[in-house]
Amino acid sequence: MAELFAQIPSVAVALYAHPDDADVGCGGTLARWAQSGTTVHLIVLTDGGRGSNDPATVVPELVTRRAHELRAASEVLGLASVTSLGFGDGEIDDTPQLRGRIVELIRRFQPQVVVGHDPTAIFFGQDYFNHRDHRMAGWLLLDAVAPAAALPHYFPEAGPAHQVQTVLLSGTLEPDVYVDIAETIDKKAKAIECHVSQFPDREGWAGDVVRQRGKEEGRRAGVAFAEGFRRLRLGA
Repeated sequence: MAELFAQIPSVAVALYAHPDDADVGCGGTLARWAQSGTTVHLIVLTDGGRGSNDPATVVPELVTRRAHELRAASEVLGLASVTSLGFGDGEIDDTPQLRGRIVELIRRFQPQVVVGHDPTAIFFGQDYFNHRDHRMAGWLLLDAVAPAAALPHYFPEAGPAHQVQTVLLSGTLEPDVYVDIAETIDKKAKAIECHVSQFPDREGWAGDVVRQRGKEEGRRAGVAFAEGFRRLRLGA
């Protein structure tokens, strides 16, 4: 039987590229933690303003709309805070300046567990590949967490060093732990459905997909619904 990750951290940080990514990747886990007393902080790197295939879309208007969707979804999940860094889609780079900003946030929030994209998961069959923003966000998270946030001489202006204990990477091709989200699958579905600009199909379509995916992961974990992650152990 696959291993269930049952830890309820006192503080957790999720770092994702776009306004809807955390809800898709780990919304059930974040909601489970939040309702169990975890202080959950979300960091979003981009404003999502290019996330439309309609040439008539006005980018500043979409940025505003996606910010409203992000706030609504975060309220559904019960998040303690959302920090939007406001980069344009496709403009994320693993620079010292951005790593320093993420290190500062990690040191400020002092999470036991950090969640983000798996940057090594690239090709998903013939129909999808993990695009650049997701890969860059994943590497930024890993580079900021270890060794930078944990060692005082990296970005000393960013505050006292903090050792993250565990990193959970979602959207992975190699999940080795699962979180039971049977109690929060409906919250995950509701949060994803807040992102109407990204899921404009019939009402309830996104929620149906979420439940189906959660059920598939649940079968692997031996529970009704689950989310799978690659786990990295970094500290005691």
